[in-house]
Amino acid sequence: MLKRVLIVSVIAAATIGCMQASSQVHQPTITSQHSGTTQLLIAVSPVNSQIVWAAGTGGTYVVTTDGGAHWKAGVVPGAESLQFRDVQGVSDKIAYLMSIGNNTTDFRIYKTVNGGATWTIQFTNELTNAFYDCFAFWTPTRGIAHSDGVNGVFPELRTTDGSTWQSIASNMPVALPGEASFSASGTCVATQGEQNAWVATGGSSVARILATKDGGNSWAAYFTPLVSSPSAGGISVAFRDEANGVLGGGDLATNASAAMATSSDGGATWFLANKPPVPGSIFCLAYVNGLGAGDYGHQYDRAVVITNETEPNFSSGGAAWTPDEGTTWYRIPGVSGNWAVGFANPGAGWFVGNNGEIVKISF
Repeated sequence: MLKRVLIVSVIAAATIGCMQASSQVHQPTITSQHSGTTQLLIAVSPVNSQIVWAAGTGGTYVVTTDGGAHWKAGVVPGAESLQFRDVQGVSDKIAYLMSIGNNTTDFRIYKTVNGGATWTIQFTNELTNAFYDCFAFWTPTRGIAHSDGVNGVFPELRTTDGSTWQSIASNMPVALPGEASFSASGTCVATQGEQNAWVATGGSSVARILATKDGGNSWAAYFTPLVSSPSAGGISVAFRDEANGVLGGGDLATNASAAMATSSDGGATWFLANKPPVPGSIFCLAYVNGLGAGDYGHQYDRAVVITNETEPNFSSGGAAWTPDEGTTWYRIPGVSGNWAVGFANPGAGWFVGNNGEIVKISF
């Protein structure tokens, strides 16, 4: 099954841009940090320039409260055999984790309110064939969790209190045969503002974007130009405001068809950007403006960093960035073997990946 392949194969890596970086281009600074673990780190969530959470295999999470100068690593009790595919940091004390495993009930949502000292299971999946890929939040207590389609239904979840999760499956569009999402280190779903959210899908005859403008009460489904098949489709999505966003994807089985598309109407229509010359698929992308772009100026509003990696061992690769949403690309040297990237602001971003690697990126 597609999702079982993803457990061992979805990652991050790079791209040689459509244009090579020149001496006039301001390249980011890359700084390696020590996570305190050798477990694969799959997802990262910067709260601000000082507080960052990341998580991965072996039930592992890591957190820093000083911008990465020191990281604390821990393992969630009872989750030692699980992977955390997504993490949402709220503060130095509060964070959410989403786990996957080989059994129906291994799909869980955990929360801590004391910096990881203890964790509470808020949701345990009981639906056969559900595969919860990722979650995203509008506020510390309002968020959604997305699963692949099951018998034509997306068994979506929503929380409005940060404690309990309810099904909003009846609000969702009908799932196409085989339609699924790629966990993409938690980036298959994006939220923006107080009500907007987008979900990237593939796995079927067409790659779609599922979009809501009212916090999940109602949804629309839009076609995208990305290639779709049981191992291909839209993989990672991000929006910088209610109208403008990017979607990356490709074929994870053949390491082909890497592409990024852009939308300027809230995801209703999409147009292919210049093709990043990578041998794999765009697995994770993020806007550099993060949560604090106002402090750094408008020039970073459209900068996007992407990561992408190829088989057979998924232990190499790199990263690239674009200042104009895919018209021009610049390679980021010194970055390899990473699965995810996230930003608090242009001066504070983090790659995470193989063997507990954490790399700070600052524009």
